[in-house]
Amino acid sequence: MAEAHEAVAFAFQITHDGVDVNFDREVLKLVWHSGLRSYKKRLARFKNSVRAGVYPAPLSSWVLTFAVTRGLSAVGVDFFGFIHFLMSLSPLNVHLFGLPLAWLVSCSIVATLWWICVILFFRYGLKLLLMYKGMPTFYTQQGYASMDFRSSWNETSLTTKLWMMCLRPLANVTKPMLYSYQQSLPRLPLPSLEGTLERFLRSLKPLETAEEFAETTRLAEEFRLGLGKKLQRYVWLKSWFVPHLTFLWLECFLDFLSRWSTNYVSDWWEEYVYLRGRSPLMVNSNFYCIDMLMEPLTNVQAARAASMIYGALLFRRLLDRQELEPIMIYSMVPLCSSQYERLFNTTRVPGVESDTIVHRADADHIAVLHKGRIFKVLVYHRGRLLKPCEIEMQLQKILDNPVDPADGEAKLPALTAGDREHWSNTREKFFSKGVNRISLNAVESAAFVVTLDDKEFYYDPKDHTKLDKYAHQLLTGSGCDKWFDKTFNLVVAKNARIGFNAEHSWADAPVMGHLWEYMLATEVVDLKYKEDGHCDGEPAFHPPEPVKLKWQLPPECIDNIEFSYKVARGLADDLDLRLYVHDEFGKGAIKKCRLSPDAFVQMALQLASYRDSNGKFSLTYEASMTRMYREGRTETVRSCSIESCAFVLAMENPESTPSERYKLLKDACDRHQLSYQAAMVGEGVDRHLFCLYVVSRYLDADSPFLKRVLSQPWRLSTSQTPHGQTSKLDLRKNPHWISAGGGFGPVTDDGYGVSYIVAGEDVIFFHISSKRSCNLTDSTRFAENIRKALLDIRDLCGSEIKRKTKKDEANGAQVNGPGGSH
Repeated sequence: MAEAHEAVAFAFQITHDGVDVNFDREVLKLVWHSGLRSYKKRLARFKNSVRAGVYPAPLSSWVLTFAVTRGLSAVGVDFFGFIHFLMSLSPLNVHLFGLPLAWLVSCSIVATLWWICVILFFRYGLKLLLMYKGMPTFYTQQGYASMDFRSSWNETSLTTKLWMMCLRPLANVTKPMLYSYQQSLPRLPLPSLEGTLERFLRSLKPLETAEEFAETTRLAEEFRLGLGKKLQRYVWLKSWFVPHLTFLWLECFLDFLSRWSTNYVSDWWEEYVYLRGRSPLMVNSNFYCIDMLMEPLTNVQAARAASMIYGALLFRRLLDRQELEPIMIYSMVPLCSSQYERLFNTTRVPGVESDTIVHRADADHIAVLHKGRIFKVLVYHRGRLLKPCEIEMQLQKILDNPVDPADGEAKLPALTAGDREHWSNTREKFFSKGVNRISLNAVESAAFVVTLDDKEFYYDPKDHTKLDKYAHQLLTGSGCDKWFDKTFNLVVAKNARIGFNAEHSWADAPVMGHLWEYMLATEVVDLKYKEDGHCDGEPAFHPPEPVKLKWQLPPECIDNIEFSYKVARGLADDLDLRLYVHDEFGKGAIKKCRLSPDAFVQMALQLASYRDSNGKFSLTYEASMTRMYREGRTETVRSCSIESCAFVLAMENPESTPSERYKLLKDACDRHQLSYQAAMVGEGVDRHLFCLYVVSRYLDADSPFLKRVLSQPWRLSTSQTPHGQTSKLDLRKNPHWISAGGGFGPVTDDGYGVSYIVAGEDVIFFHISSKRSCNLTDSTRFAENIRKALLDIRDLCGSEIKRKTKKDEANGAQVNGPGGSH
């Protein structure tokens, strides 16, 4: 009854004296403050949208432009007679401050036009420069985290240097807001059909027999000459891509008039790859990330959770105000920020044929899961964000709450972990009305979900079984301790170790990685704990009580929940997850080899995969970002190439010399960098072929070639975890502040999923997943193969460097002679 009283703002009853209304003033105050906060946020969003829309000009610059225009007009400068023309059209015949109002209005119109012209000049000048495709060379040389091009400046072409000199002043006119560069980002270019087919066939050559490759080549040629041309025209129409810079004016015109096709891939990719997938999200789609390497600053579960919740909500406030710094490569090239829009207050709603992503403008609460119970926790009170110590009080009450979950409630979140169609039907039948609908809405409308786990997580590089359990708990848990539909679940262990589990359809891993780094940085830099481990500070008032959500689950609904739970447990039990810490060397040793760290690791993965699969090469997926373009997401780098296969075969050939092997390694790394650069600038293979396939399905046109392309399994799926995206963390001075990265499930039943993070000068983390039900894969065995491959390549590079050093010394001795240097 007390909970019901807290939830009702006012009640009324009919008496002989009329209607008796009883107001709960405290609840009405909460409603008032919530509405007031909502309108303030709307006003702030409108203001920020205007500021971002006129970037790079500050709003105050219009006043200066108007003053200059009025001053010039006063001395006879009439701007092609436009001011006089406007005054002749004006019916105004009054004065303001002693000046003709018609003249002031005409000057303001002309000033506004000049102001807009200057803004468009800067914006489209920046857009023109950002269409240059030479920049990714820096990116792949230095890596995502470096953001520093000084070490590669001497190796840079003159064209790129001139481009950088022109770009820097345009990209840094004024301090940008989060979405300031969105209108200046170019559209993702559409590659030619011939170029895509050529790159596809080249990537497939080492993976097929001569007969299979001849058949694929024949199908590709038939597609190029026939159906492919028709499909390409439809994709071109969707992309509105202008292929030549000389037609930039047409690009600008289309950009100004059209908003339906800012990216020809992303909307279809989100819908068909993610939202129309009917398989469970857990393992198949969601991903995870774990804590920092250092020991937690506190071992109090509620205190650590409160600090991380507070950090996440501060990040959300930065997003709402657009005060978050946009990611800039080398402080010059902005990345698209559109994916940040749905980071909070968002959920994936199941459907029979396709899911939908529902985003709400605001949320003043979070949902907390603990021991099978779900609570609604208000994180704003009287118009302000609660302090960490106040949030800790709320969470501690949940931990101390002795109430058992209702029948079926303990496994209720398993519905979000099971098959999507089953969840959709269950939702429609049992959660579309009454108390279940109210409680479900409280979870789905929350800013995010927090899981207070009753297990302990351990980071122990010397005992991989503890790390494996840590990672496994974050990716799957019990199958019913996370709400997998939400954008992310913050997971806090009993011993205060943390991690997150994120849904994938709304954005890619770098966005969650940015939030994660900010949360960790806020904790270690800005927040403090008392000596007893509790949050610093004293509550200013008693925070709102957590409300346990109520559910009415009939036996049939409980049976449906149990069905989803069995599916989730099957997936969890079948997952073979290994977190391998390679601490024998890291980025420092790779730099001495003068090779890209990413290319180095990818070649090690190719060598390890070949050995693990008994002499077979696997089609390899590496994720690359296309966020230099508007609404860009990812592209595939096909890491298994002709050059990488030649290197692997040489490493396994006892008759090849170290010099031959090193040369082939260098060629393979160079090819990998070129492939990565091509993917970044929209000249990949797979997204283009994917869009052609989507069009063919719409046209009901059968294509044997596209069917062959999309039926090929990615037995090795890889991804590098980005880091260094926030300026709050100085990882060079504090390398232990970095997270150990995260991972994902295998893409195929007989393959591996490998996520890695080059975490520092001396350590690399690998998150390796496979399925126990497959007798061809073993994550522990693959981890050992990765270790051996890394060491073999390092030794190869070391021996080659020593050989060249001795050769140079010998040549120097011959030149200098016995008498010394000259």
